[in-house]
Amino acid sequence: MPARDRYPHLPKAVEYAHIGWDFFILTLVVINLALLLFDSLFLLGPINQGIANLAPGFHTFYDEVIHSRFITIDLVFVSFFVADVLLGWSIAIAERRYHRWFFYPFVHWYDVLGCIPLSGFRLLRILRVVSLLHRLHRLGLIDVTRWDIYQFMAKYYDILLEELSDRIALRLLGNVQQQIRASDSLTERVIERVIMPRKAQLIHEIAQRLESTIGKAYQHNRQSIMAAISELVSRTLRESPEIQRLNRLPMGQQATSAMEASLSGVAQRLVDELLLGIHSDEFRQLVEHTADSGFDTWLTVDEGSNRVTEQVLYDILEMLKDQVRHQGWKDRYE
Repeated sequence: MPARDRYPHLPKAVEYAHIGWDFFILTLVVINLALLLFDSLFLLGPINQGIANLAPGFHTFYDEVIHSRFITIDLVFVSFFVADVLLGWSIAIAERRYHRWFFYPFVHWYDVLGCIPLSGFRLLRILRVVSLLHRLHRLGLIDVTRWDIYQFMAKYYDILLEELSDRIALRLLGNVQQQIRASDSLTERVIERVIMPRKAQLIHEIAQRLESTIGKAYQHNRQSIMAAISELVSRTLRESPEIQRLNRLPMGQQATSAMEASLSGVAQRLVDELLLGIHSDEFRQLVEHTADSGFDTWLTVDEGSNRVTEQVLYDILEMLKDQVRHQGWKDRYE
C-alpha cells in the first residue's frame, strides 16, 4: 500500500516524516538488540577472555565506556522507544483508529513492555522489529514476502498449523463418532429436531423437483414417447381377438386402421395434456398432498432404520477422517 493511501489526509512532507521515523526506530531497535546480544556474550568468561586476547584495545574501550554504562545507554534507547509509543498513540487517537482512545497500549503491548529496561522485557523488542517491518510492508516500502527467511518461516508455519488443525479435527470427529455409537435415539432426534420443523419446505421442494424433472424429461423425449404409444396401441389391437374377427369382415381392415389411428391420437393427446399440465397449480397441490400423506409413514423409525442411519453417519465421519489424515502440505511443498 503506498504511503499516500495509508495517510490520505496528511501533507506529503508529513508522510515522509512518518516513513523516516519508522526507519529511524527500526534502526535503533536493531542496534539496541545487537548491543544487548553482544553485552550478554561479553559477560561470558570464555568470550570475554577471547576478546581481550584478540583485541585488547577494543576490550578495554568496551568495558570502560559501554559495558560500565550499559544501563544509561539502554535508557537512551528506551527514551526513543517511549517517544515512539506516545507518538503512535497520539496518531491513533487523531485518526480514531480504535474503538476507544486507550486501546492503543493494549493492542501494542509488546511495544509498551519492551520499553521496560529489564532483561526479561528487553527481549520483547524483537517483536517491535516485526511490527515495524509489517508497518513498512503495509506502506508498500518493502515486500517481506519475497525474502527467503519469510518464505522459510511461512512454509513451516503453514505445515505446523495444518498438522495441529488436522489433529484437532480428528479428535473432534472421533468424539462425534463415539457420541453416535453411544446414542440410542439419534434417528428420532434428527427427525424431531431437523426434519419435522422443515416438513412443509421439504414437501414443497419435492414437488418442485418432481415437476422440473418430469417436464424436462418429457420435452427431451416427446417424440420417442409418442412413437412408443402408437406402437403400444397398434400391438394391442393386433393381438385382440375382437379386432382380428373385425378384420375378416368387409371393410374391416379400413375400420381397424381408423380405430387404431383414433385410439393412438387419443392416447397421445391424453399423455401430452397430462405431462404438459404438470406445471399447473392443481398438479403441484396433488403432489404435495400425496407427499404429505406419505411423509409420516416414510419417517417411521424402527430398530433397523435407526441402526442404518447411525452407520451412515459413522461412515461419513470416517471418510472425513481419512480426508483429514491426508497431509496436504506434502502436495504443496514436495
